[in-house]
Amino acid sequence: MSEKKSALITRRALLGAFAATTVSAAPVYSNVFGFLKGAGDVRRIKMYSGRTGESIDMIYWIEGEYIKESLKEVNYFMRDWRQNEATNIDTRTLDIMSAAHNILDTSEAYTLLSGYRSPKTNAMLRSKSRGVAKRSLHMKGQAADLRLKSRSVAQMARAAASCSAGGVGKYSGSNFVHMDCGVVRTWGR
Repeated sequence: MSEKKSALITRRALLGAFAATTVSAAPVYSNVFGFLKGAGDVRRIKMYSGRTGESIDMIYWIEGEYIKESLKEVNYFMRDWRQNEATNIDTRTLDIMSAAHNILDTSEAYTLLSGYRSPKTNAMLRSKSRGVAKRSLHMKGQAADLRLKSRSVAQMARAAASCSAGGVGKYSGSNFVHMDCGVVRTWGR
């Protein structure tokens, strides 16, 4: 299968995941500002970082358009807190995270364990753990490690994998799920 055809299938699968959650997500967005009234499709991201104590809860996409100011906030929120460096977080990763969250049908914010990692931070973590990839997608702003108290690792991983849009890693021993917008694959237990 060509890379282009694979990307189209992935995009279709992700859009399908959003379409399947539109009805169940509608009440969540009913109190949004007036300009969103009647909006057919919105995407929201809700996270908390125990590392920085920061929270984010925002709509970052409305009817086919990413909101630039929201993306800037997400980029800063998901920064490498060890180096205080930020990068552009790949919107495909945000879309996977948002779709999986909708599928899980919870109002709880994700706990962000790791978003962007600078090469320096990735090398340091790699020296301490076998589970850190040398060419991690975290260094490209294309991955996130997430946790929910109200859902198991298996439930989160199933929701993310059902999007058929990237990599999903289960880290049951550490109680988190890795989601990325790379090659569609799953690993872990």
